[in-house]
Amino acid sequence: MSTATDTPKNIHQGRNVKRFREMLGLKQEALAVALGGDWSQKRVSLLEGKETIEEDILAQVAAILKVPVEAIKNLDEDKAVNIIANTFTDFKDNASAINNNCSLNFNPIDKVLELFEENKKLYEQLLSSEREKVAILKRKRE
Repeated sequence: MSTATDTPKNIHQGRNVKRFREMLGLKQEALAVALGGDWSQKRVSLLEGKETIEEDILAQVAAILKVPVEAIKNLDEDKAVNIIANTFTDFKDNASAINNNCSLNFNPIDKVLELFEENKKLYEQLLSSEREKVAILKRKRE
């Protein structure tokens, strides 16, 4: 006897990379710069369209986004929405708005500051790259 819960749902790893990238406020160009080499915005876009990503590339992207590889492999949007939906109540009988069953072992503000600093470094790298491109173009015109 088979039910819908017996068959695991395919996780779209490319879409999960996009979600994490967007949560960090990174553009595809910034991720491409961080990946280095022959990466471009177009290639990052193609990567985000892939259902399954090669292990070595997945490890690189996870390191840049500072998330575990397993998070990209296992993030299921339906489950996440379900958790969020079960976290909040309709405030009947002065019910709490937050389910306090999870324990956090880190200070979220510190994590946000770390991500902000990393984001700032990536944007500085991107800006530097753009300045180099402009300088090359000016030299070619002369």
